Amino acid sequence: MNIRPECYHDVAIIETVTIAAFKNHPHSNQTEHKIVSGLRTGSALSISLVAEFNGTVIGHIAFSKVKINNEFIDWYGLAPVSVIPEFQNQGIGSQLINAGLKALQELGALGCVLLGEPEYYTRFGFKSEPQLILNEVPPEYFLSLVISGDMPSGVVSYHQAFSL
Repeated sequence: MNIRPECYHDVAIIETVTIAAFKNHPHSNQTEHKIVSGLRTGSALSISLVAEFNGTVIGHIAFSKVKINNEFIDWYGLAPVSVIPEFQNQGIGSQLINAGLKALQELGALGCVLLGEPEYYTRFGFKSEPQLILNEVPPEYFLSLVISGDMPSGVVSYHQAFSL
């Protein structure tokens, strides 16, 4: 398997992968592909990596800038991470997350947030921090990871593509 930055010819397959990955997900409203498209259209897709197996894209991960108290302070949001169903539960999502976090470090990011299952994301160092708030979200599912520096505090806001 190969993990690499997305190319222009990956756009359609990334949409297909994302739709398939979330089709039967119990906490999805099946708009994740629209979020990725909105981030790309808005030039807000900071990091976009694909996982390839035998030349076929089977997974994708996206990172975009977030604001804390309406200010960008070198923090990013991880969302979504997608793996087609027949390749799920084989560690591909984990490899995408690790590659994405490494890319964030190389970008000089100070931290990363996400909305997700604590049981899964704590293995990467993410945890719930009471001083970071995502409105209307149970705090135990809003997780953060300091890459460098101190944990900020305040209200986090994502790119408008997430309001689709």
